Amino acid sequence: MSEETKSKQVNTIPFSVLDLAPITVKHTATDAFKNTVDLAQHVEKWGYNRYWMAEHHNMPFIASSATSVIIGHVAAHTSTIRIGSGGVMLPNHAPLVIAEQFGTLESLFPGRVDLGLGRAPGTDPITIRALRRDSRSDGNDFPQQLAELRGYFDPDLRSEKNHVRAVPGEGLDIPIWLLGSSGFSAQLSGQLGLPFSFASHFSPNNTIAALDLYRRNFKPSKTLEAPHAMLGVNVVAADTDEEAEYLATTLQQQFLNIIRNRETPLQPPVENMDEIWTEHEKAALQQQLGASIIGSKQTVKHKLQAFIEETQADELMITSQIYDHKKRLRSYEIVAEIKAEG
Repeated sequence: MSEETKSKQVNTIPFSVLDLAPITVKHTATDAFKNTVDLAQHVEKWGYNRYWMAEHHNMPFIASSATSVIIGHVAAHTSTIRIGSGGVMLPNHAPLVIAEQFGTLESLFPGRVDLGLGRAPGTDPITIRALRRDSRSDGNDFPQQLAELRGYFDPDLRSEKNHVRAVPGEGLDIPIWLLGSSGFSAQLSGQLGLPFSFASHFSPNNTIAALDLYRRNFKPSKTLEAPHAMLGVNVVAADTDEEAEYLATTLQQQFLNIIRNRETPLQPPVENMDEIWTEHEKAALQQQLGASIIGSKQTVKHKLQAFIEETQADELMITSQIYDHKKRLRSYEIVAEIKAEG
Protein backbone atom coordinates (compact mmCIF):
# COMPACT_ATOMS: atom_id res chain seq x y z
CA MET A 1 0.00 0.00 0.00
CA SER A 2 1.45 3.34 -1.06
CA GLU A 3 1.87 6.31 1.26
CA GLU A 4 -0.60 8.22 -0.92
CA THR A 5 -3.20 5.48 -0.44
CA LYS A 6 -2.62 5.53 3.30
CA SER A 7 -2.93 9.31 3.53
CA LYS A 8 -6.72 9.45 3.66
CA GLN A 9 -8.18 8.17 6.90
CA VAL A 10 -11.61 8.18 8.50
CA ASN A 11 -10.57 11.15 10.63
CA THR A 12 -9.07 13.22 7.80
CA ILE A 13 -11.97 13.61 5.37
CA PRO A 14 -15.39 15.23 6.00
CA PHE A 15 -18.48 13.12 6.62
CA SER A 16 -21.88 14.37 5.47
CA VAL A 17 -25.49 13.15 5.50
CA LEU A 18 -27.97 12.28 2.77
CA ASP A 19 -31.51 12.21 4.15
CA LEU A 20 -34.42 10.82 2.12
CA ALA A 21 -36.93 11.85 4.81
CA PRO A 22 -38.19 8.26 5.07
CA ILE A 23 -41.87 7.66 5.71
CA THR A 24 -42.24 4.53 7.81
CA VAL A 25 -45.22 2.20 8.14
CA LYS A 26 -48.08 3.73 10.16
CA HIS A 27 -46.44 7.17 10.05
CA THR A 28 -46.85 10.27 7.88
CA ALA A 29 -44.76 12.87 6.07
CA THR A 30 -45.26 15.12 9.10
CA ASP A 31 -43.54 12.49 11.25
CA ALA A 32 -40.78 12.15 8.66
CA PHE A 33 -40.08 15.89 8.69
CA LYS A 34 -39.95 15.97 12.50
CA ASN A 35 -37.37 13.17 12.36
CA THR A 36 -35.44 15.02 9.65
CA VAL A 37 -35.11 18.14 11.80
CA ASP A 38 -34.14 16.05 14.82
CA LEU A 39 -31.49 14.17 12.84
CA ALA A 40 -30.12 17.39 11.32
CA GLN A 41 -29.75 18.97 14.74
CA HIS A 42 -27.97 15.91 16.09
CA VAL A 43 -25.53 15.47 13.20
CA GLU A 44 -24.72 19.19 13.31
CA LYS A 45 -23.73 18.71 16.95
CA TRP A 46 -21.72 15.60 16.05
CA GLY A 47 -19.64 17.47 13.46
CA TYR A 48 -21.04 16.38 10.12
CA ASN A 49 -20.23 18.71 7.23
CA ARG A 50 -23.36 18.81 5.02
CA TYR A 51 -27.00 17.79 5.23
CA TRP A 52 -28.49 17.07 1.83
CA MET A 53 -32.04 16.15 0.81
CA ALA A 54 -33.00 14.24 -2.34
CA GLU A 55 -35.75 14.87 -4.91
CA HIS A 56 -37.95 11.85 -5.59
CA HIS A 57 -41.57 11.73 -6.71
CA ASN A 58 -44.44 9.26 -6.34
CA MET A 59 -42.52 7.19 -3.80
CA PRO A 60 -44.52 6.37 -0.65
CA PHE A 61 -41.37 5.97 1.45
CA ILE A 62 -39.68 9.31 0.59
CA ALA A 63 -41.12 12.65 1.73
CA SER A 64 -38.56 15.08 0.25
CA SER A 65 -40.25 15.68 -3.12
CA ALA A 66 -40.48 19.47 -2.57
CA THR A 67 -36.75 19.51 -2.00
CA SER A 68 -36.02 23.23 -1.73
CA VAL A 69 -38.90 23.66 0.74
CA ILE A 70 -37.65 21.01 3.17
CA ILE A 71 -34.06 22.27 2.78
CA GLY A 72 -35.23 25.68 3.98
CA HIS A 73 -37.05 24.06 6.90
CA VAL A 74 -33.90 22.18 7.96
CA ALA A 75 -31.77 25.29 7.55
CA ALA A 76 -34.12 27.28 9.78
CA HIS A 77 -33.76 24.70 12.55
CA THR A 78 -29.95 24.42 12.38
CA SER A 79 -27.20 27.01 12.50
CA THR A 80 -23.86 25.88 11.07
CA ILE A 81 -24.15 22.69 9.01
CA ARG A 82 -24.22 23.18 5.24
CA ILE A 83 -27.57 22.31 3.72
CA GLY A 84 -28.42 21.40 0.16
CA SER A 85 -29.81 19.07 -2.46
CA GLY A 86 -28.56 15.62 -3.22
CA GLY A 87 -30.00 16.33 -5.56
CA VAL A 88 -32.42 18.44 -7.50
CA MET A 89 -33.28 16.63 -10.74
CA LEU A 90 -32.72 19.53 -13.11
CA PRO A 91 -34.65 18.14 -16.13
CA ASN A 92 -37.81 18.26 -13.98
CA HIS A 93 -37.56 22.04 -13.66
CA ALA A 94 -36.96 25.27 -15.51
CA PRO A 95 -33.37 26.34 -14.66
CA LEU A 96 -34.64 29.83 -13.79
CA VAL A 97 -36.94 28.42 -11.10
CA ILE A 98 -34.07 26.49 -9.49
CA ALA A 99 -31.85 29.59 -9.63
CA GLU A 100 -34.54 31.61 -7.86
CA GLN A 101 -35.24 28.91 -5.26
CA PHE A 102 -31.62 28.41 -4.34
CA GLY A 103 -30.92 32.11 -4.61
CA THR A 104 -33.65 32.55 -2.03
CA LEU A 105 -32.15 29.86 0.21
CA GLU A 106 -28.68 31.39 -0.03
CA SER A 107 -30.10 34.84 0.73
CA LEU A 108 -31.84 33.47 3.82
CA PHE A 109 -28.91 31.32 4.98
CA PRO A 110 -25.74 32.93 3.58
CA GLY A 111 -22.73 30.70 3.06
CA ARG A 112 -24.53 27.47 3.94
CA VAL A 113 -26.24 26.33 0.72
CA ASP A 114 -25.13 23.65 -1.78
CA LEU A 115 -26.89 22.90 -5.06
CA GLY A 116 -26.43 19.28 -6.08
CA LEU A 117 -27.88 18.46 -9.50
CA GLY A 118 -28.87 15.21 -11.15
CA ARG A 119 -30.15 14.49 -14.64
CA ALA A 120 -32.36 11.48 -13.86
CA PRO A 121 -36.08 12.06 -13.30
CA GLY A 122 -36.10 10.56 -9.80
CA THR A 123 -39.38 8.81 -10.61
CA ASP A 124 -41.32 6.64 -13.07
CA PRO A 125 -42.47 7.47 -16.64
CA ILE A 126 -46.08 8.21 -15.65
CA THR A 127 -44.92 10.70 -13.00
CA ILE A 128 -42.52 12.28 -15.48
CA ARG A 129 -45.56 13.24 -17.56
CA ALA A 130 -47.30 14.57 -14.45
CA LEU A 131 -44.27 16.79 -13.86
CA ARG A 132 -45.00 18.31 -17.30
CA ARG A 133 -41.67 17.18 -18.68
CA ASP A 134 -41.37 16.98 -22.44
CA SER A 135 -41.65 13.31 -23.34
CA ARG A 136 -38.59 13.73 -25.55
CA SER A 137 -36.48 14.96 -22.63
CA ASP A 138 -34.21 12.07 -21.64
CA GLY A 139 -31.52 14.06 -19.83
CA ASN A 140 -29.31 14.50 -22.88
CA ASP A 141 -29.94 18.26 -22.79
CA PHE A 142 -28.66 18.40 -19.22
CA PRO A 143 -25.41 20.21 -20.22
CA GLN A 144 -27.45 22.98 -21.86
CA GLN A 145 -29.76 23.24 -18.85
CA LEU A 146 -26.75 23.36 -16.55
CA ALA A 147 -25.14 26.12 -18.61
CA GLU A 148 -28.35 28.16 -18.45
CA LEU A 149 -28.61 27.66 -14.68
CA ARG A 150 -25.00 28.63 -14.04
CA GLY A 151 -25.53 31.75 -16.15
CA TYR A 152 -28.28 32.93 -13.83
CA PHE A 153 -25.83 32.91 -10.90
CA ASP A 154 -22.79 34.20 -12.82
CA PRO A 155 -23.48 36.81 -15.53
CA ASP A 156 -20.06 36.05 -17.07
CA LEU A 157 -21.42 32.61 -18.01
CA ARG A 158 -24.76 33.85 -19.35
CA SER A 159 -25.69 33.55 -22.99
CA GLU A 160 -25.85 36.89 -24.78
CA LYS A 161 -29.32 35.92 -25.96
CA ASN A 162 -30.64 35.46 -22.44
CA HIS A 163 -31.68 38.76 -20.87
CA VAL A 164 -33.58 37.18 -17.97
CA ARG A 165 -32.13 37.63 -14.49
CA ALA A 166 -32.62 35.47 -11.42
CA VAL A 167 -33.64 37.65 -8.48
CA PRO A 168 -32.58 36.51 -5.97
CA GLY A 169 -29.77 34.41 -7.39
CA GLU A 170 -27.65 36.60 -9.62
CA GLY A 171 -24.18 37.19 -8.21
CA LEU A 172 -24.50 34.65 -5.40
CA ASP A 173 -21.75 32.11 -4.84
CA ILE A 174 -23.67 28.84 -4.51
CA PRO A 175 -21.50 25.73 -4.98
CA ILE A 176 -22.90 23.54 -7.75
CA TRP A 177 -22.25 19.80 -7.57
CA LEU A 178 -23.03 17.25 -10.23
CA LEU A 179 -24.44 13.93 -9.05
CA GLY A 180 -24.24 10.67 -10.91
CA SER A 181 -24.45 6.90 -10.90
CA SER A 182 -22.62 6.40 -14.21
CA GLY A 183 -20.01 8.16 -16.31
CA PHE A 184 -22.02 11.01 -17.86
CA SER A 185 -21.95 13.47 -14.96
CA ALA A 186 -18.50 12.27 -13.89
CA GLN A 187 -17.03 13.38 -17.20
CA LEU A 188 -19.05 16.59 -17.38
CA SER A 189 -18.20 17.71 -13.84
CA GLY A 190 -14.53 17.05 -14.55
CA GLN A 191 -14.57 19.07 -17.75
CA LEU A 192 -16.29 21.98 -15.99
CA GLY A 193 -14.09 21.83 -12.88
CA LEU A 194 -17.02 21.17 -10.54
CA PRO A 195 -17.21 18.94 -7.46
CA PHE A 196 -18.73 15.52 -8.11
CA SER A 197 -20.85 13.24 -5.95
CA PHE A 198 -21.23 9.59 -6.95
CA ALA A 199 -24.09 7.32 -5.85
CA SER A 200 -22.07 4.39 -4.54
CA HIS A 201 -24.95 3.62 -2.21
CA PHE A 202 -26.96 2.15 -5.09
CA SER A 203 -24.46 1.85 -7.97
CA PRO A 204 -21.31 0.45 -6.33
CA ASN A 205 -19.98 -1.42 -9.35
CA ASN A 206 -19.57 1.81 -11.34
CA THR A 207 -17.77 3.73 -8.58
CA ILE A 208 -14.11 3.28 -9.51
CA ALA A 209 -14.66 3.77 -13.25
CA ALA A 210 -16.68 6.96 -12.66
CA LEU A 211 -14.09 8.39 -10.28
CA ASP A 212 -11.31 7.64 -12.76
CA LEU A 213 -13.28 9.35 -15.52
CA TYR A 214 -13.89 12.40 -13.31
CA ARG A 215 -10.27 12.73 -12.23
CA ARG A 216 -8.82 12.17 -15.72
CA ASN A 217 -11.13 14.77 -17.27
CA PHE A 218 -10.78 17.35 -14.50
CA LYS A 219 -9.83 20.86 -15.55
CA PRO A 220 -9.13 23.45 -12.84
CA SER A 221 -11.69 26.24 -12.65
CA LYS A 222 -12.43 29.25 -10.50
CA THR A 223 -14.63 26.85 -8.53
CA LEU A 224 -12.02 24.17 -7.88
CA GLU A 225 -8.27 23.85 -8.38
CA ALA A 226 -8.30 20.07 -7.91
CA PRO A 227 -10.94 17.31 -8.12
CA HIS A 228 -13.27 16.85 -5.16
CA ALA A 229 -15.25 13.60 -5.13
CA MET A 230 -17.87 12.80 -2.50
CA LEU A 231 -19.28 9.28 -2.38
CA GLY A 232 -22.67 8.24 -1.11
CA VAL A 233 -22.56 5.13 1.06
CA ASN A 234 -25.17 3.17 2.99
CA VAL A 235 -24.14 2.77 6.62
CA VAL A 236 -26.05 0.85 9.26
CA ALA A 237 -24.11 0.94 12.53
CA ALA A 238 -25.24 -0.53 15.84
CA ASP A 239 -23.74 -1.74 19.10
CA THR A 240 -23.29 -5.27 17.69
CA ASP A 241 -22.86 -6.79 14.24
CA GLU A 242 -26.00 -8.84 14.77
CA GLU A 243 -28.15 -5.83 15.59
CA ALA A 244 -26.82 -3.92 12.58
CA GLU A 245 -27.56 -6.83 10.23
CA TYR A 246 -31.09 -6.94 11.63
CA LEU A 247 -31.61 -3.19 11.19
CA ALA A 248 -30.25 -3.37 7.63
CA THR A 249 -33.13 -5.61 6.53
CA THR A 250 -35.25 -2.44 6.29
CA LEU A 251 -32.95 -1.13 3.54
CA GLN A 252 -32.98 -4.53 1.85
CA GLN A 253 -36.77 -4.64 1.89
CA GLN A 254 -36.93 -1.13 0.43
CA PHE A 255 -34.88 -2.13 -2.61
CA LEU A 256 -36.65 -5.47 -2.90
CA ASN A 257 -40.01 -3.71 -3.08
CA ILE A 258 -38.64 -1.39 -5.78
CA ILE A 259 -37.51 -4.43 -7.80
CA ARG A 260 -40.97 -5.93 -7.39
CA ASN A 261 -42.62 -2.63 -8.36
CA ARG A 262 -44.37 -2.66 -5.02
CA GLU A 263 -43.46 0.58 -3.36
CA THR A 264 -44.63 0.94 0.23
CA PRO A 265 -43.63 2.98 3.29
CA LEU A 266 -40.37 1.93 4.93
CA GLN A 267 -40.79 -1.47 6.55
CA PRO A 268 -39.69 -2.62 10.02
CA PRO A 269 -36.72 -5.01 10.14
CA VAL A 270 -37.19 -8.77 9.93
CA GLU A 271 -35.28 -11.70 11.38
CA ASN A 272 -34.70 -13.58 8.12
CA MET A 273 -34.63 -12.07 4.63
CA ASP A 274 -34.31 -15.54 3.11
CA GLU A 275 -37.99 -16.00 3.91
CA ILE A 276 -38.81 -12.96 1.77
CA TRP A 277 -36.50 -12.83 -1.26
CA THR A 278 -35.57 -15.38 -3.90
CA GLU A 279 -31.97 -16.25 -4.68
CA HIS A 280 -32.23 -14.25 -7.90
CA GLU A 281 -33.56 -11.20 -6.04
CA LYS A 282 -30.85 -11.55 -3.41
CA ALA A 283 -28.18 -11.52 -6.12
CA ALA A 284 -29.79 -8.50 -7.80
CA LEU A 285 -29.82 -6.58 -4.52
CA GLN A 286 -26.18 -7.42 -3.94
CA GLN A 287 -25.39 -5.62 -7.20
CA GLN A 288 -27.06 -2.45 -5.87
CA LEU A 289 -26.22 -2.64 -2.18
CA GLY A 290 -22.85 -4.35 -2.33
CA ALA A 291 -20.94 -1.36 -0.97
CA SER A 292 -23.18 -1.02 2.10
CA ILE A 293 -21.32 -0.87 5.40
CA ILE A 294 -23.13 -2.75 8.14
CA GLY A 295 -21.94 -3.68 11.61
CA SER A 296 -20.66 -2.67 15.02
CA LYS A 297 -18.32 0.26 15.58
CA GLN A 298 -15.18 -1.80 14.92
CA THR A 299 -16.66 -3.45 11.84
CA VAL A 300 -17.88 -0.18 10.40
CA LYS A 301 -14.57 1.55 11.13
CA HIS A 302 -12.64 -1.16 9.30
CA LYS A 303 -15.00 -1.13 6.31
CA LEU A 304 -15.09 2.68 6.09
CA GLN A 305 -11.31 2.84 6.08
CA ALA A 306 -11.08 0.16 3.39
CA PHE A 307 -13.65 2.03 1.27
CA ILE A 308 -11.77 5.31 1.63
CA GLU A 309 -8.47 3.69 0.68
CA GLU A 310 -9.98 1.95 -2.35
CA THR A 311 -11.75 5.02 -3.70
CA GLN A 312 -9.56 7.85 -2.37
CA ALA A 313 -12.79 9.71 -1.67
CA ASP A 314 -12.44 13.33 -0.61
CA GLU A 315 -15.68 13.18 1.39
CA LEU A 316 -18.31 10.60 2.34
CA MET A 317 -22.06 11.18 2.36
CA ILE A 318 -23.68 8.74 4.75
CA THR A 319 -27.24 7.57 4.20
CA SER A 320 -28.98 5.30 6.69
CA GLN A 321 -32.44 3.96 5.92
CA ILE A 322 -33.20 2.64 9.40
CA TYR A 323 -36.80 2.09 10.53
CA ASP A 324 -36.48 3.11 14.19
CA HIS A 325 -35.58 6.80 14.48
CA LYS A 326 -33.60 6.35 17.70
CA LYS A 327 -31.60 3.52 16.10
CA ARG A 328 -30.99 5.77 13.11
CA LEU A 329 -29.66 8.50 15.37
CA ARG A 330 -27.45 5.97 17.11
CA SER A 331 -26.03 4.81 13.78
CA TYR A 332 -24.96 8.34 12.85
CA GLU A 333 -23.59 8.84 16.35
CA ILE A 334 -21.44 5.72 16.05
CA VAL A 335 -20.03 6.95 12.73
CA ALA A 336 -19.27 10.32 14.35
CA GLU A 337 -17.48 8.52 17.20
CA ILE A 338 -15.41 6.53 14.68
CA LYS A 339 -14.35 9.75 12.95
CA ALA A 340 -13.54 11.49 16.26
CA GLU A 341 -11.50 8.57 17.55
CA GLY A 342 -9.57 8.26 14.28
